[in-house]
Amino acid sequence: MRRVALVTFGGLVIPAAEASAHFKPPVPAGGGAIDQVIGGTFASLLLIAGMIYLSVRYRRGGAAWLRRFGAFTERHTGLPAWASAPIAVQGTSLVIAVFGMYWDISIHLDKGRDAGPFANAAHYFILAGLFGIVFAGVLAVVMPDGERPGRSSVKVPKGGWWAPLGGVLVLLSGLISLSGFPLDDVWHRIFGQDVTLWGPTHLLLFGAAALSVIGGLLLYEEGRRTANQTQARVAEDARRFRRFGPVALCGALLIGLSTWQGEFDYSVPQFRLVLHPIMLMLAASVALVAARIYLGRGGALLAAIFFLLVRGALTLLVSPLFGHTTLHFPLYLVEAAVIELVALKVSTRRPIVFGLSAGAAVGTVGLAAEWAWSYLWWTVEWPAALMPEGVITGLVAAVAGGVLGAYMGRALTAQPPRPSKRGLVAPTLAGLAVLGLAAYSVPIVDPPPVQANVQLTEVTPPPEREVQATVSLTPPSAADGSLWLLSTAWQGVEGRSVVEKLEPIAPGVLRTKIPLPVHGNWKTSIRLASGASVAGMPVYFPADPEIPVGEIPATPSFTRPFVDDKTILQREQKPGIPGALKVFAYVTVLLVAILLVSAQVLGLRRFQARNAGVEEPAAARDPVAAS
Repeated sequence: MRRVALVTFGGLVIPAAEASAHFKPPVPAGGGAIDQVIGGTFASLLLIAGMIYLSVRYRRGGAAWLRRFGAFTERHTGLPAWASAPIAVQGTSLVIAVFGMYWDISIHLDKGRDAGPFANAAHYFILAGLFGIVFAGVLAVVMPDGERPGRSSVKVPKGGWWAPLGGVLVLLSGLISLSGFPLDDVWHRIFGQDVTLWGPTHLLLFGAAALSVIGGLLLYEEGRRTANQTQARVAEDARRFRRFGPVALCGALLIGLSTWQGEFDYSVPQFRLVLHPIMLMLAASVALVAARIYLGRGGALLAAIFFLLVRGALTLLVSPLFGHTTLHFPLYLVEAAVIELVALKVSTRRPIVFGLSAGAAVGTVGLAAEWAWSYLWWTVEWPAALMPEGVITGLVAAVAGGVLGAYMGRALTAQPPRPSKRGLVAPTLAGLAVLGLAAYSVPIVDPPPVQANVQLTEVTPPPEREVQATVSLTPPSAADGSLWLLSTAWQGVEGRSVVEKLEPIAPGVLRTKIPLPVHGNWKTSIRLASGASVAGMPVYFPADPEIPVGEIPATPSFTRPFVDDKTILQREQKPGIPGALKVFAYVTVLLVAILLVSAQVLGLRRFQARNAGVEEPAAARDPVAAS
């Protein structure tokens, strides 16, 4: 009896006659080369040793250049050197890191995985930014010299001096974020490449960097309050910084909270579409409500404008200038405007009531505006099939975010906290609501049985082969009420990713609008999301000896089932990993994340409790009224 060899791919079994043995040049799929890992470790240890040496020198009265730098930033900001110098370093580092992050994502979308951790130019920017955040925290901890840096400062164990609370949080966030880089390599060696922004170590890396902004805001406030007690007047350039600095920090918080939306920004989401309005509403309400309470009149609009300027610049750099896939971004202006309107009727001195009201406005008017914006700007828009699920979850996210943003804004302005138990009820319920939204929206169910007969029409002959696909679904109603039905081609090395909706030409029959590349390193599939399932069907995938898998060829005609989309887009993940090892790894990352978030919450509460009752004029915070 004749044997027929089979190739298994994401649950799809294809005869070996369809699986080509033409492998591409190998690129590691399970961690970087040992020489790069050793070199990176050595360089990192040198940098950390340099920070320790500088700290010791400074505390002993040396490091003259650092003292000159502190004096320079103090003159131009009106803040003490222990606040102004770290904020300058942190701000610069965050810009470098976020540029590197979005550039890195575009490289992976368009070119695939790296040959090693230092074979990607964007990684150098990410590393420089993360080391810069750590350095900013180190400076804030070691630079206070002869004075206690504010009421909320923390005693350095065995050091004999006090460190500003914000600096401690920046340092902790920076260290956790930086640890994500080596942990990411370890993760890939154990589990294989997780080609998604939402890999656990990826979330740790950029999530901690984003939350370092909270430490920066506290550090600014600690420095400003100390300066207000010691300076009779502030120079004009320092006065300008007082107007712009807090706005930039609030805008940076909005940018950081929006990084979670990266896969939707680049139009290759691997998770349920309902997560997009949830994350967008949560980022808008948390950051913009906090900005309005903290900055005062116009604060929400100014933070949103800062966000658009930075993200717009990143889009211009990454997409037209560097030639990568277009980076999209939310609008946020309507959300900011409705928050400002709510503030005309509801006093920000009642933060929880204001947060609830502003969150409700964001989750209705703001959500409707972003829904319309999705049809103008997003590649994967929010269809009618997302109702009512997207409306309900978006509203819940906005209201919960409004309460959390109000808690943050109240803490930053040091309004007297409510009695301990009552004061934590609203933010605790809001936090539980966010966790509930995650528990509801993150899990993906197995897709229903759907097959497709695909007929390919040659548009461009080999070797740069491109085809037009006609897709006949079984059952014909499989795409009715779907959240997306897309042709997706990515990681082709020589071009941008291709994401486009299919055009219906008959019941259950659809056709691609633009030719699909089916050659070289391109990974081309038809993707179908419906309800809580996200499915995909490969059209063409190259051979990959590092995994190893054979090629899935784009024959002129074929019939294949839709399978779990993750097994296609993340085919580099290693199968057969013991369940106990997975649980241990995920729980470890979760515990680090809990530590990070808990530190921010406790830090905000400590600052609020220690500085409550110190009366300050509104103009000290209001960027519009200050002059």
